[in-house]
Amino acid sequence: MLAYAFRVLSERGYANISPEQFENTANLLSAILDKGVTQLIKRGIRNDYIPIVESTGSPIGKINIAESIKSQYVVTHRLVCEYEEFKSDILLNQIIKASIKVAISSNEVDSTIKKSLRKSLLNFQNISDINPKTILWLKIRYDRNNASYKMLVHICYLLVTGLLQSENKGSMKIANIIDDQKMHRLYERFILEYYKRHYPAFNVSASHIPWDSDDGMIDFLPTMKTDVTIKYGDKILVIDAKYYSHSMQSGQYDKRTMHSNNMYQIYTYVKNLDPHQSGNVSGLLLYAKTDEDVTPNNEYKLNGNSFKVMTLDLNLPFEAIAKQLDDIITEWTSDSANNIQKKKAD
Repeated sequence: MLAYAFRVLSERGYANISPEQFENTANLLSAILDKGVTQLIKRGIRNDYIPIVESTGSPIGKINIAESIKSQYVVTHRLVCEYEEFKSDILLNQIIKASIKVAISSNEVDSTIKKSLRKSLLNFQNISDINPKTILWLKIRYDRNNASYKMLVHICYLLVTGLLQSENKGSMKIANIIDDQKMHRLYERFILEYYKRHYPAFNVSASHIPWDSDDGMIDFLPTMKTDVTIKYGDKILVIDAKYYSHSMQSGQYDKRTMHSNNMYQIYTYVKNLDPHQSGNVSGLLLYAKTDEDVTPNNEYKLNGNSFKVMTLDLNLPFEAIAKQLDDIITEWTSDSANNIQKKKAD
């Protein structure tokens, strides 16, 4: 899922990372890190001005008179000076170096990836070592000059925070670092990018839906944006991806029902996309499967439009997950199968 969620993998330099070939998250992240660092080295490791404050017998830059007096200049004959040096020993490079070392120390990372990372590490000899556990990730700021580091540092975050030190042998192992909120966004992105990649003949996007207003008055109405909208010919499928620890809720008399807001939402999306009631717009609530005894799997015909509620089992090999996603498209186009031939990318 991670490989599909990171759209940047399709960019130059990452294209040869096949999402299906990694079952191990640590191995996947390390492979992405390896490719990213290789591209960084080719572009040139970023330098920046680093503020330096030191006591010196040869004045340089700005002399801090107050600190010089405190440091007993009369006795030591040394001044406290402030100046800047243009160097590569900046926080972003320190984070990358620390992350490379974390990956190299992991037992879950392939030897070929480690070998490549060790080679890249030679380019960071002038970068200071930092303890990856002390990195204040939320305080990292990006601007126009260092924006190229953003994706790579995000990978470092996932890798470093997901690898915990073993008490026994000092080896590293992957941990579950992604909470439900982050998983929900990852789940949405995975489905969107899967269909974008494997169904190029379809128009796949996370699109905005205009309100079907009779008088054009839409002030203060909320924005409608789908997780996934798939268009092929005159047919439209709207997918609303849902990742919950519990996909069902307790209704009256403890009856298990779907989350009501989810059904209202997908119904609103479909009806506003089909103002002429053609019936060519369908809706799908796609839940990540849980271990609940009852999971949603239903189809409804509501005012001329088709609505389905299904679950996607993520606890399966990738080939089986892909088949579930493929079957959704097959069933959606089944009513005109003779006219539509699925063109799936190799």
